[in-house]
Amino acid sequence: MQVGEAFTPRQIDEMVHAAQAASRQSGLRFSLFVGVSEGDPAEYAERLLAALGDDAPRSVVLHVDPSNRRLEIVTGQLAAQRLDDRACGLATLSMTSAFSGGDIVGGVVTGLRMLGDSVRATSAR
Repeated sequence: MQVGEAFTPRQIDEMVHAAQAASRQSGLRFSLFVGVSEGDPAEYAERLLAALGDDAPRSVVLHVDPSNRRLEIVTGQLAAQRLDDRACGLATLSMTSAFSGGDIVGGVVTGLRMLGDSVRATSAR
């Protein structure tokens, strides 16, 4: 998918369902934003997290900015205790690999599954 192309309804459903599944299995709130950052992508992802209000501490925000070729994963304080940097790094590697092949939707879906599985595995210990 080229920058600026819209997602089909089916692609949107795939990403929404992946975020919902990760949220259900982990007990955390997974949110996704695919689009252009307003300013620095990392700071923008932090603002997206803060905008979740009372849910922010138990939330994970994935921000994909195709135009800047950036991916940010931001975790709230409680979410960070259940989802470590290693899991986020592995998901990032998987997603960016898919993105480089032009598969934004597949990368997002795979990354959300990996993150949801990592939280479940961590919380079962």
